[in-house]
Amino acid sequence: MTQQRFLTLSDVAEILSVSVAQARAMVRSGELPAIQVGGRGQWRVEKSKLEEYIQQGYERTQTAVREGTLH
Repeated sequence: MTQQRFLTLSDVAEILSVSVAQARAMVRSGELPAIQVGGRGQWRVEKSKLEEYIQQGYERTQTAVREGTLH
């Protein structure tokens, strides 16, 4: 059995504990890289891109804590 490479916005929302609308907004703003596939243009997020996004979030948080700018 092969490992799934791409996630749906529902999958992303569940992993990040946000709504599907929030996940879609992150993709549309360019905050989270994604591609559109199929005739209906459904969004897909590559697992590695989601992991990079999460890691960058940790790095941003650490920087904000060190600089005292966390709100």
